[in-house]
Order: sequence, then structure tokens, then C-alpha cells
Amino acid sequence: MPIAPEDDRLLLIVEDDDSFARTLTRSFERRGWRVVRATGLADMRELLDALPDDDELGHAVVDLKLAAGASGLACVQALHAWDPEVLIVVLTGYASIATAVEAIKLGACHYLAKPANTDDIEAAFARTQGDVEVEVTQRPTASIKTLEWERIHEVLAETGFNISETARRLGMHRRTLARKLEKQRIK
Repeated sequence: MPIAPEDDRLLLIVEDDDSFARTLTRSFERRGWRVVRATGLADMRELLDALPDDDELGHAVVDLKLAAGASGLACVQALHAWDPEVLIVVLTGYASIATAVEAIKLGACHYLAKPANTDDIEAAFARTQGDVEVEVTQRPTASIKTLEWERIHEVLAETGFNISETARRLGMHRRTLARKLEKQRIK
């Protein structure tokens, strides 16, 4: 359910992937939001310092994994310290219980796994309170092969899909890695 920006508040997007940030920005602007963007912690701090006094930042979307191994959790912490009333949604392609817990402790109101769209993010802004009616689901324990597959793809993404560097980081031969990548994902 889309929500209208309250009091013409500003939305901050902290995302280092320019393509995704542009898409998200356009989507929110089409819905009437005013959007400012930052690529990391230093950029975000400069932006916050430069905000005019009459601009009230009310919402933020922060990517968990930023360039050069930087963590969006530092941005969440800095934003919350800057203004505890800012509603912060953390987006990540590397969701884990540990990072979700830390994001909430540091001041995020919600944590969403990618892919998430504008509807998902607006809904997360609207759900700032816990829900005791949420369904408790049982996630089956992943197999060793599934965990290996997920780790390989995580390192692939970290290396910009460089097979040789991924193999080196994982401590395996390049041809072994190539064979594993040719196989279908095992669930």
C-alpha cells in the first residue's frame, strides 16, 4: 500500500550501485517523493551537513553492502544518531539474521532482502511496529552443497564476477570452480 510523503519529507537513498539507485530514485519521484542520494558514509555525512534547515529528512533506504567492503550499518548508525526519528529501511542482497538484528539495534525500522521494489519499501516504512501475528515458518537447514553454492556466488559478486580471483579467494583451482558453476543449483 503506497504511502504519501508526510509534510513533504525527503527520502535519502544510500546505494553505491548507480543503476539501481537511479531506478529507485525515479520510482520514488514518480510517487511524489523528493529524493537525495549518497554512495556511502562520507558522502551521506556531507549531504546531511548541506541540507537546508527547512528540509526535513524523514525516510532513508540504505544498502547493507557498499563499495570497497563498506557496511551500510555504519550509515544506519550515523543516520540514527543524526535524527532518531528518521525511518530507515535496510536493503540487502546478502540477508542474514546477524545483520538484520544489528540493523534494527542500530536504528533501522525494517530490513528487506533484495529484490525489493518501491511498494515493498513504502510498506516497510508503514510497518514500524512489530507484528505478533506474523507467521512463524520453519526454514529447512540448507545442505552443504547449497551453502557452498551461496558462498561461491557471494565471493563472485565481491570480485565483480572474476573467476580467477574468486577461485583464489576460495582456495580452489579455477577449473574446479568453473565446473561447479556449470552445475545446476541444488536445493
